[in-house]
Amino acid sequence: MTGLPKKRQSILEVRDVFKSFNGLAVLEGLSLEIERGSTVAIIGGSGCGKTVLLKHFIGLLKPDSGRVFVDSLDITPLKEHELRAVRRRFGMLFQGSALFDSLSVEENVAFPLREHTGLSESEIRKVVEEKLDLVGLPGVLDKYPSELSGGMKKRVGLARAIALGPEVLLYDEPTTGLDPVLADVINELILKMSRTLAVTTVLVTHDIKSACKVADEIAMLHAGRIIEETTPGEIQNSKNPIVRQFILGRSEAEESLRREDHP
Repeated sequence: MTGLPKKRQSILEVRDVFKSFNGLAVLEGLSLEIERGSTVAIIGGSGCGKTVLLKHFIGLLKPDSGRVFVDSLDITPLKEHELRAVRRRFGMLFQGSALFDSLSVEENVAFPLREHTGLSESEIRKVVEEKLDLVGLPGVLDKYPSELSGGMKKRVGLARAIALGPEVLLYDEPTTGLDPVLADVINELILKMSRTLAVTTVLVTHDIKSACKVADEIAMLHAGRIIEETTPGEIQNSKNPIVRQFILGRSEAEESLRREDHP
């Protein structure tokens, strides 16, 4: 690994993780540590296993072999009821926002509060309003997902993700399906959440522009392993041809390398 100082205190770690589905290997000895308070972007092409890795962090998937640690606790052997306490420490924004269509915005954001706390309805409404204000969506309590734009759905999903005050925020392709302007709005929100809530942030994305804007560290996932872990500034100058291909596009990467070989 290059370009990064020695890690201080890891809050998440996957160690030599293998995972296959129907005989198809997705993760092949993957190891990664994520420092408390950092923002890490995991990049890679579609279908490379980014979301599979994300689900291992919260025990939605278990490795075929290897170990997963949350704050030094090995969650790999934990039973489902034991994992609930671990998952309370996470908030996750799913790729499609995953809102309940039959529930209002207020009910969507309130859902985890009603499921996992003993707050009164007035206390829940206050938290919901605070979280919606934080993501820039005041005054939409009574709207339904069908009445919202794609960007607004992402914000409501984010408000729900932060409702329980998580230590770690996970984002699954947060800018997918958004135009460049709305994508940048979401990028700014990710930065705002990191600063305001002092959380550890992990996002998986194939959007290198988004990754470079929001992350302290970028890890490239390819062929089931992390092949490079570095800073946003240094990844732009990577000599790894696979990383260059991803960042520049195949033809541009090949042309860039050709120019270096034949100045």
